Amino acid sequence: MQVQLERVLEQVLARNPGEREFHQAVTEVFESLGPVLERNPQYVDAAVLERLCEPERQIIFRVPWVDDTGQVRINRGFRVEFNSALGPFKGGLRFHPSVYLGIVKFLGFEQVFKNSLTGMPIGGGKGGSDFDPRGRSAGEVMRFCQSFMTELYRHIGEYTDVPAGDIGVGGREIGWLFGQYKRITNRYESGVITGKGVTWGGSLVRTEATGYGTVLFAERMLATRGLSFDGMRVTVSGSGNVAIHAIEKAQALGAHVVACSDSLGYVVDEAGIDLEILRQVREVERLPVAEYAARRSGAHYVASARVWQVDAQVALPCATQNELDENDAKRLVDAGLLAVAEGANMPTTPGAVALLQSAGVLYAPGKAANAGGVATSALEMQQNASRDAWSFEHTEERLAGIMARIHDNCAETAEEYGDPGNYVLGANIAGFTKVADAMLALGVV
Repeated sequence: MQVQLERVLEQVLARNPGEREFHQAVTEVFESLGPVLERNPQYVDAAVLERLCEPERQIIFRVPWVDDTGQVRINRGFRVEFNSALGPFKGGLRFHPSVYLGIVKFLGFEQVFKNSLTGMPIGGGKGGSDFDPRGRSAGEVMRFCQSFMTELYRHIGEYTDVPAGDIGVGGREIGWLFGQYKRITNRYESGVITGKGVTWGGSLVRTEATGYGTVLFAERMLATRGLSFDGMRVTVSGSGNVAIHAIEKAQALGAHVVACSDSLGYVVDEAGIDLEILRQVREVERLPVAEYAARRSGAHYVASARVWQVDAQVALPCATQNELDENDAKRLVDAGLLAVAEGANMPTTPGAVALLQSAGVLYAPGKAANAGGVATSALEMQQNASRDAWSFEHTEERLAGIMARIHDNCAETAEEYGDPGNYVLGANIAGFTKVADAMLALGVV
């Protein structure tokens, strides 16, 4: 790493103590930027790196709510508006007990580059709460969402900051959040939040977009080696929205998806994951993935273990950060792994990434491979702005085109900077330069 990059990284670590996920995300990007600074000293002169690593705004607030027993509960809410050089802040809300400021800043920092890669006019931000919706009644989750929005509403808007969903925040929660925003502001401002229901301002394909997009990116990446998903043995981590739609699209392209997981363990189904059963268990009844094995003849469940114990030619990590480590990567490589495409944000540890790349495994980082979700959110914003509604086929075609352009941009940038096939380098440089040039154009702000 260049001296200039090391100096800025030291400042970031000192100014943000204890935020290890944020440190990891910044370090991963900085490791790619040496050649960029050599070609573009103006970025150093204008302190672009220092400004890029400091969020424009960090909001922390109290979220009081009342549970079903009448007890008052208190959670902490966050919104980090990281960078608006390309457009209004855009990024999801995560409700999970692991959420703290460092997680939100890591996600927001990644979102800046991801949103840049989409080619859409959106900046980067992220938010959420340490609220855990698991085991809570619908009434409790609704009351929490209403309290959360009662504070958040004053910081967002279609030209300022546009939240969406993430872990723990699906279509149900988006509805309650938007309903409270509408109630407080007396405005039906559709563009203030994305992931809405299709009957009230949402976009077709938004639910499927992140999972579909990850597989579409992976398919184009495999094609660079004359391969495709047809006949490939695939494992997917997670069993939520992203994972389910990644499984659906991979199966549509001919893949044999044999395993998926949740936070408690994983299931293996050598006959191929039955999506109808999985959806009933996870989306309708909201039960652990172990119930899938109980209902599916021939499937078996392994508790307290990660799905990467299952051999695969293509691995799609679609759950959470740092879920695929170096030991997992080594085992998968030894078993014949060909490609990894990230459907989650930073799910592969730095050691695992290095091992995968040194072994010649095709590796697509999340900021590129899972950008389909936010890209389709931007398409939802377009439809809201024009009071229009597009067909599923048209929107999916737009998504496919965006993912193809992201792939090709990453591949071409990696080749331009002397490391063909390095999608990490390509994604980081392509995402960074667009934001950096915009920051220069806007002056010192």
